[in-house]
Amino acid sequence: MEGEAEAPITEEERKIVQEFNYLHEKSKQLFNGLRDLPQYGHKQWQSYFARTFDVYTKLWKFQQQNRQTLDLRYGLKRWQIGEIASKIGQLYYHYYLRTSETNYLHEAFSFYSAIRARGYFSKVNREKSPELMVKKLRYYARVIVVGLLLRKMDLVKDLVKELSRNLEEYRSNYNAEDQPEWDLVLGEIEAFIDADESIRVLDEQAVSQVQTHRLTESIVPSKDPAITSELTLQEAIIVGNCSHQVKFSELTLDMYRMLQTLEREPTLREENSTKDQGQIKRQNPHKYLLYKPSFDQFYTFMSAGIKEIPANSVLLVYLAASSCTPGKPDSDGAYDLGGVATNPKKENGENHVKRSTLLKDIHCIHPGDLYPFTRKPLFIIVDSPNAHAFTNIPNLFGQPTICLMSPIQLPVTIQDNAPHKGNLFTHFLHSPLAAFCYACDITDVPCLLWANCQAMVQKIIEEGHIQVVKSKTIDHVYKQFFSDEFLRLLVTRFIFCYGALRYHRGFKDDSYYPRSNPSLLGHDILESTLLHKQILDLASMLDVRALFLEFGEIE
Repeated sequence: MEGEAEAPITEEERKIVQEFNYLHEKSKQLFNGLRDLPQYGHKQWQSYFARTFDVYTKLWKFQQQNRQTLDLRYGLKRWQIGEIASKIGQLYYHYYLRTSETNYLHEAFSFYSAIRARGYFSKVNREKSPELMVKKLRYYARVIVVGLLLRKMDLVKDLVKELSRNLEEYRSNYNAEDQPEWDLVLGEIEAFIDADESIRVLDEQAVSQVQTHRLTESIVPSKDPAITSELTLQEAIIVGNCSHQVKFSELTLDMYRMLQTLEREPTLREENSTKDQGQIKRQNPHKYLLYKPSFDQFYTFMSAGIKEIPANSVLLVYLAASSCTPGKPDSDGAYDLGGVATNPKKENGENHVKRSTLLKDIHCIHPGDLYPFTRKPLFIIVDSPNAHAFTNIPNLFGQPTICLMSPIQLPVTIQDNAPHKGNLFTHFLHSPLAAFCYACDITDVPCLLWANCQAMVQKIIEEGHIQVVKSKTIDHVYKQFFSDEFLRLLVTRFIFCYGALRYHRGFKDDSYYPRSNPSLLGHDILESTLLHKQILDLASMLDVRALFLEFGEIE
């Protein structure tokens, strides 16, 4: 007996299909328009994002409410539902990148997780379509990025295994031209995860425990009542241009670490806060992430950042980059000491012309390039083999300016590992204890010992804070910046970094130590006997005291 013929489509069903088609096409149109929005500025893109969110929200709810009709009359497939969810996840992720608020990162993760949990892409392999397989591979790459940023490392490792299996299937079933590119993506992810796990904190079963390094109230010294400044960090420009450093998705390891350093750990209240973008109070400074920018790009974003910060606000610029060759070392340093590299663009044949030794490198951020931005409070961090070129940035406009600079030399083993493990100075600013262990060639630390050592590091950080606040001779700009939690933490971690490297036997002279401008030397802060004692105590806890200079061995 033949089956009954399918009933003709009703008017109501036709309207449902038409509405779905309209919302689907409108959502794709708005989503594709996102790439045309300016990358900088706040007001220019917010209304467009709001419209896009609104249409995708309607589309998502509409397909939920009319799933049966759409299955029957539209032929809606699970991978199509997954694609809508993936687009919403991408929206939240890009909104996080534009606002720096981690609650949007959690929203992105919730949609990406639903795709995996409900198996929306699980049957894509049966469709015999290379285009659909690429959608699935891209989904994995995106959720891995979000997982890395949220420090869900166990999940990330599982996702990498799944990506590897799907990539193998893609390779065996299709003779696609982009296979080498996907192999490169997988290799970058695996190298990034390996680099991030430079120190393993092990529980009693020798299982590595994930550590998070965003700001919490427990790790930052409380604002001292003597600090009357009201400066707050509002904008940050994070530049990554170190040669050959491990990276994933235009995010170098150094950028990844600094990104988290400038964010607060979300609380439960923040994670459950309203999704109305206009109602959420900013918890973190806004950040621009620039991977290997040209000089033009860097200057454009710096100009946008300085324009957007309100009164009593600070712009932070972080430069992790290879060095530019210095010119005449006997000059004032604005443009003759070199700087840090930007990404050269081969325009008008300029790279084919040998540069005169009398001319400055145009593909370089020179110290003098930052002078115009000292019209507003500026906090500079330079991690580069030529960082000390930035030592003498003048205070031209009476606004507070600080520059923290990395060592320009490191022990050979640490220097050689920088592309694979990240720069040591940034590591200290991100996780002082992990960097201390790395400098001492410690790879595994039991959980209890780690907790005890963290308490000692916190003690050193607190003491550095006290020394700065009570100092009568230190440049007053430090106290001005101490009104902000992030900047307070960065300066006190710098003090810890200096002490750790100054007393480590492997770091031989001034070129191996970080610098600051204005200098913190000569104020009994970096040279404090108590700092030396505390560094030795920490080294003793980790059984590496022999690596450090004892009292009486300091010149």
